[in-house]
Amino acid sequence: MPPMPADISDFAAEGSDASDLAALFQLEPPLAVRRIVVAMSGGVDSSVVAALAAKSGAEVIGVTLQLYDHGDAVKRKGACCAGDDIRDARAVADRLGIAHYVFDHESAFREDVIDRFADEYMAGRTPIPCIRCNMGVKFTDLFRMARELGADCLATGHYVQRVVGEHGPELHRAADPARDQSYFLYGTTDEQLAFLRFPLGGLPKPQVRAIASELGLGVANKPDSQDICFVPEGDYASLVKKLRPAAATEGDIVHATSGDVLGRHKGIIHYTVGQRRGLEIGGQAEPLYVTGIDAANHAVLVGPKRMLAVDAMEVIEVNRIGPLPDSFAPDAPLSVKVRSLAKPVPCRVEGSLGGNATVRVVFDNPEYGVAPGQAAVFYAGERVVGGGWIEDTEKVSG
Repeated sequence: MPPMPADISDFAAEGSDASDLAALFQLEPPLAVRRIVVAMSGGVDSSVVAALAAKSGAEVIGVTLQLYDHGDAVKRKGACCAGDDIRDARAVADRLGIAHYVFDHESAFREDVIDRFADEYMAGRTPIPCIRCNMGVKFTDLFRMARELGADCLATGHYVQRVVGEHGPELHRAADPARDQSYFLYGTTDEQLAFLRFPLGGLPKPQVRAIASELGLGVANKPDSQDICFVPEGDYASLVKKLRPAAATEGDIVHATSGDVLGRHKGIIHYTVGQRRGLEIGGQAEPLYVTGIDAANHAVLVGPKRMLAVDAMEVIEVNRIGPLPDSFAPDAPLSVKVRSLAKPVPCRVEGSLGGNATVRVVFDNPEYGVAPGQAAVFYAGERVVGGGWIEDTEKVSG
């Protein structure tokens, strides 16, 4: 392995103690007898994880999944797991002197993520493909590969924290709130969490880029990956239209209360609950928002903002992350995020978390813009305790 440059941080410094790096990867020393598999997407975050793992003295194997290799998305800045990103991952592995393997998972990704993404929009729902990807091809398949390679752990560049609590490993939000990715990892299983490591969860992004620069990694200034990596220029509607032409069927824009037809739209794929811009129905007495989508009739329902307020929601396929203490009451106060960029809000869960169950979630205060198809992720303070898919909502009465 090429020599590491001089001091940049406690973790990248030439003189850093091996125990510091062992603690970072939550492995018992000596790391010289450990094998760490790193999920390498070709971005700066996973590259720094690989560099820190190599610095630790452990045997390091980089693994990259080729998830798609088609269209303009391959060349788009901020893509991942395709084209130039695979070459970047290989270049970093060569720089670090570690083994690197690429596995073709394009077919599985197409079936489990891209096709499901299109089908959800066809059904009038707002999907989150990143969560499906983490639940399936990323964590499930990488977990299996790392096990087959005899690894002691699988390390990724996600900004979350794995905390070993009294009852076992827990998933916590990242130290840097602006980078926190815990919302996208609610589907992590207990078995996966025991094996996973998230070394960047306690670091701010500028420090991660500084480490990459000081270590001479060519990806130090590479743009961050985008949420929907396989969509060229963020134009998801064009992708869905290409895969499911019927999704672009024109239909009516209907007032949810009066039933009046206020205009026409060019396909339900262009709309999501809570949307205001792009309706093109001017001349109304008050601002109107998308309050629902009637996929069967290709209709977009609109109404005033007050119609977006919901008291409760039904959440399905609920996963629980890590063991809960004996003192944790079934109706203990929690908070919930209903969108990736939303702040957690107080709620009460009626039903048991986990076991792929269905629960009813009651908000302490009315919540707006809750869209079926999105994820609902539950928090107890900084800890992620689980989550599921929003299936339906209960509007505020009156």
